[in-house]
Amino acid sequence: QVQLVESGGGLVQAGHSLRLSCAASGRAVESWALGWFRQAPGQERRFVAGISWNGNTNYADSVKGRFTISRDNAKHMVELQMNSLKPEDTAVYYCAADYGWRGDYLPGAQEFSSWGQGTQVTVST
Repeated sequence: QVQLVESGGGLVQAGHSLRLSCAASGRAVESWALGWFRQAPGQERRFVAGISWNGNTNYADSVKGRFTISRDNAKHMVELQMNSLKPEDTAVYYCAADYGWRGDYLPGAQEFSSWGQGTQVTVST
C-alpha cells in the first residue's frame, strides 16, 4: 500500500491557477501509477488526471489543455497544475495510487487502491 497526503487546495477566482501536491510514501512508490480524482457534492468520484510509473499521462476531457500532471520519483511527489479554472472545477480533489494502471485509458475510482484524505478546491465566479 501507498500512503498519500494532499496539499494546495483553496479558494480561487475563475480564470486563475492553483497547484495541488501529493506526497507519497511506502514501498516502491516509483512503481505505482499516481492520479487525481475529484468529487463534487452529490456526484460520484471521477478521474481527473493520471500518470503511470513510466510517465504516461491521461486526462479527463473536461480538463485537457488546462491541467497538467507531473511526478517527481526522487521526491515521491505528484502535482496537478490547474490553469484557467472554472466554477465547475469546484470539488474535493483526491490523490490516488494504483499498481496496475498503465495510463492507456480513463479509469474509474474503484480501480485505484490507495487514497489521500482529499483537499477542497473552490472556484468562484
